[in-house]
Amino acid sequence: MEKIILSGLLPQEIGEKLGLSKKFRANQIFKWIGTGVSDFDKMTNLSLDLRNELKEKAELRSSKIENVLKDPDGTIKLQIKLNDGNIVETVLLTDKEGRKTACVSCQAGCAMKCAFCMTGTLGLSRNLEAYEIVEQFLYLEETSGKLDNIVFMGMGEPMQNLSAIRKAIEVLCHKDGRALSSKRITLSTCGIIKGIYDLADNGPHIRLAVSLTTANEDLRREIMPVTAGNPLAELKKAIAYYAEKSGKRVTLEAALLGGKNTDDISAKNMIDFARGADVNINLIPWNPVKSLPFTEPTSTEVKTFVSKLERAGLNVTLRTRRGRKIGGACGQLGKTVKDLQN
Repeated sequence: MEKIILSGLLPQEIGEKLGLSKKFRANQIFKWIGTGVSDFDKMTNLSLDLRNELKEKAELRSSKIENVLKDPDGTIKLQIKLNDGNIVETVLLTDKEGRKTACVSCQAGCAMKCAFCMTGTLGLSRNLEAYEIVEQFLYLEETSGKLDNIVFMGMGEPMQNLSAIRKAIEVLCHKDGRALSSKRITLSTCGIIKGIYDLADNGPHIRLAVSLTTANEDLRREIMPVTAGNPLAELKKAIAYYAEKSGKRVTLEAALLGGKNTDDISAKNMIDFARGADVNINLIPWNPVKSLPFTEPTSTEVKTFVSKLERAGLNVTLRTRRGRKIGGACGQLGKTVKDLQN
């Protein structure tokens, strides 16, 4: 008999699937899972007989940590092996104030083929289940202590697996479990308009980030194929709709590519796109991937681009690049251990 995986279940579901007659037992199990317990024997308020029964019927987690990679800057990347052999990566990011953020994956690989992203070269293997998303967060807490935030910015396009993400959020935010605040959750999309409207209309109203990279339609089609079915004019309308429905300011993200999207015209296009919208601009100089045909922008390119946006009255943040030595920085996920050693 295939065992029941508990990490992605709510208390009522745990009770139903395990056939527990006493509701409070399911709540106890759920609470233990939220605290990071990965062994039934550590659930000390359950009887020995019940713990043994649980071992026969269920598994607390479906995946295992394959590798732990640590960057001198404090970034940690976990390569997690799923039960079908796929490997996904999740990253711990720590900011200057010491706040810890889990950057989690929602797919094994990615189908979006963004030209500047390592994950985009892998193709899509499959969507992750809700429990496989929850487990990434639990493994990071097990490795690094209590986390402050979670961002869906790892491997994969969240809007293509929104149902599993919703379930994972429901589990992580449940008051009787991990009780993470929904205010501490961000989802990043490459700009799938249908998904933005879905999230706006059906929730949860978490923070939304859109990987814009460039507001030049032709260039964006070239480096982000998703643009063909999600044109910029319609994307801007969807962003405005989400901001209105959720009451939250949307973040526009841009990977700055040397000599590609940092010139005066690129700055003007981004200013025009952001004008009148309730947005923040999040810029990050491109992180190198040897197999991809791009270069890092110079410090002068970056400073000039930031200055032009700020002079136009936009709220701009230049992100610090972290985790580059372990392939854990933005756009680098999917590098193998062998890649990192070369």
